Amino acid sequence: MLKVTNLSHKFDYELFNNISIEINPKDKIAVIGKSGSGKSTLLHILATLLTPQNGEIIYQNQNIAKLSKKEILDIRRYDFGIIFQAHYLFRGFSAMENLLISSMLTNQPIDLELMKRFNISHVLNQNIGELSGGQQQRVSIARVLTKKPKIIFADEPTGNLDQESANDVMNAVFEYVDNNNAALFLVTHDIELAKMCDIVYELKDKSLMIWK
Repeated sequence: MLKVTNLSHKFDYELFNNISIEINPKDKIAVIGKSGSGKSTLLHILATLLTPQNGEIIYQNQNIAKLSKKEILDIRRYDFGIIFQAHYLFRGFSAMENLLISSMLTNQPIDLELMKRFNISHVLNQNIGELSGGQQQRVSIARVLTKKPKIIFADEPTGNLDQESANDVMNAVFEYVDNNNAALFLVTHDIELAKMCDIVYELKDKSLMIWK
């Protein structure tokens, strides 16, 4: 599905070099590492939010570097779902309106059963500003799944959730991946969350290696 070869990136210093990785259907991949190791930057590059300085990204047999801005935007809109540390929900709108915006942009219906699973059915008509941080995070993740993405990129997806809610939400995400032939690529500091994935990498000393 997505293949990365010899990826390198730096700001004032080199974050990582010569990273190669593949993301295939039903993969659940976690990346751990110290703060500043480049985990989020790597995720942003794979999700096409940043352009790599070196290396090649192939998605569905297409070289991302050779695609137009519109083609990349369409991939990000329809095929990729991105869960950020911040919620990036639309203030002044209700939870349902936030979900409807995603639904209209991608022509996908809202899954009311998923809303029940995320325990947000009872707050859908409330303004986003009236919701707790945990509720906002669940709405944000539900909005991503509403798109029916082929790859979910998640940056600390459970950071604002208590352990029970985090487990429920991530189990729903894992089920979505399995049932829709999708894939998950997440970065986290939470070792227990990482262990729930099939493959765990550690970004350390500028390299990506299997974590043991």
